[in-house]
Amino acid sequence: MSKTLVPGAKQGLSKFKYEVANQIGVQAPNSGYWGEMTSRECGSVGGEMVKRMVEQYENSINK
Repeated sequence: MSKTLVPGAKQGLSKFKYEVANQIGVQAPNSGYWGEMTSRECGSVGGEMVKRMVEQYENSINK
């Protein structure tokens, strides 16, 4: 069973995913269903999301 640890995290990550897709030039689906996107497009978005989250974390611990 999956349990949400942080309320609102799912919505925040979804919004972040669309922002990243827009910024890197990937046409995000309007339907919200990403299953018809190529692996390359999804990987680009996911990879960029992880990169930015790691950078944000590193910046927060280095202050």
